[in-house]
Amino acid sequence: MKKLQLLAVASEIFPLIKTGGLADVVGALPAALAHEDVKVRTVVPGYPSVMAALPKGKALRTFAEFFGGPAQLIAGKAAGLDILALDAPHLFGRPGNPYSGPDGRDWPDNWRRFAALSRITADIAMGALPGYRPDVVHAHDWQTGLTFAYMHFAGGRRPGTVMTIHNLAFQGQFSPDLFPLLGLPPEALGTDGVEYYGAIGYLKAGLHYADRITTVSPCYAAEIRTPEEGMGLDGLIRGRSGVMSGILNGIDVDEWNPETDRHLAAKFSATDVAPRALNKSALQSFLGLDQDATAPLFGIVTRLTWQKGLDLLLANVPNLLSQGAQLAVLGTGEPGIEGGFRAAAAANPGRIGCVIGYDEGLAHRVLAGSDAVLVPSRFEPCGLTQLYGLRYGAIPVVARVGGLSDTVIDANPAALGAGVATGLQFAPVTYEMMRVALERSIGLYRQPDIWNQLRANGMASDVSWRDPARRYAAMFREIAPAD
Repeated sequence: MKKLQLLAVASEIFPLIKTGGLADVVGALPAALAHEDVKVRTVVPGYPSVMAALPKGKALRTFAEFFGGPAQLIAGKAAGLDILALDAPHLFGRPGNPYSGPDGRDWPDNWRRFAALSRITADIAMGALPGYRPDVVHAHDWQTGLTFAYMHFAGGRRPGTVMTIHNLAFQGQFSPDLFPLLGLPPEALGTDGVEYYGAIGYLKAGLHYADRITTVSPCYAAEIRTPEEGMGLDGLIRGRSGVMSGILNGIDVDEWNPETDRHLAAKFSATDVAPRALNKSALQSFLGLDQDATAPLFGIVTRLTWQKGLDLLLANVPNLLSQGAQLAVLGTGEPGIEGGFRAAAAANPGRIGCVIGYDEGLAHRVLAGSDAVLVPSRFEPCGLTQLYGLRYGAIPVVARVGGLSDTVIDANPAALGAGVATGLQFAPVTYEMMRVALERSIGLYRQPDIWNQLRANGMASDVSWRDPARRYAAMFREIAPAD
């Protein structure tokens, strides 16, 4: 079988730069696809952390002016990844969050920053690097959406193209006044192009011009075809449903492996789960929680936002505590929800531990030490936290939406009787139904035989990239140009 050359492009990639699950996916796919004879090079912005990881990078192209300033295309290897970094300090040489400034607001020139990322990727795809011509280009989320518009209007033979939606809520919409600065021909600004309800739509462009569209779970692929979940793009998505599919995410099972995880107080496995109790004790100690091995400890590792249903969890804190449970919170997000958890922790010392921010090592410890992990999202394209929970023996308690419904088997009587349940689901996503789910969870926790079986089932689940990588590779080969 011929080795396929895949050019990926994304705005973040683990472990070089991460704000969420997108980075984990982009960072893990290359190694998984290598087993399918797919070689991946990934184009990313040259943020400070990316350039620091490429001290021996080689300049492949130099630009005196590229979207407002000098730039270089740097090739190098970092963390086992084959990276092409757009080193443009005027665009990406900014510390902190890659999308927003210290005030939390989006950088006003994000339109320019990610148009530049898309343009350099399109140029590479169309042969700008001597001796390199990818078979397929795989673009992730709105920040890369213009890539396929640039490729379309370049003309000539081009690679196959795939656009993956990680979260339809983020679409990259900008003023049409900026269009002359993008370097696209006038005919691109139309409903049959990049125009979107009078604005320039970066994600819309990617969805319109891509050969194939994927989302990160089958259920989410179905949900976004509806007006309720389509975020204004449902018409376009329905029109392109014939080239759309849902492929579940996996996780990096080497990075997330309780048998080897350097972050943990005690390593454990599916066949030797007893040391896991030491991780619960260590997490309780770190967060100032009461040292109570019998208290059900619920973990949260997520963005603290309305989308994630965290306002409903805040409302349910009294119900949780009244049943003797504890809560471990790690995340950052909307100020009101952050403040709510800070206040809840201050009012309930020993019962609620809260860390506002993100710490990769602490995320591992929360998953290894919690009895259950809560993912009560109002919508969730796939979700990775529940997959980490399955892997680490933290039983997922999730809303029945998107990828959560595709990856967690509810502990209903039929599933318990068949011995296949791996967690708990609830729907609709309301205060009352979450309260019921928490009560169910604690009730099952008080039945060790059932709880231990749930944990064993979850830890036996295949949450790796093996099957998703096969599906991606098969799709890439279908759309690659014939030699």
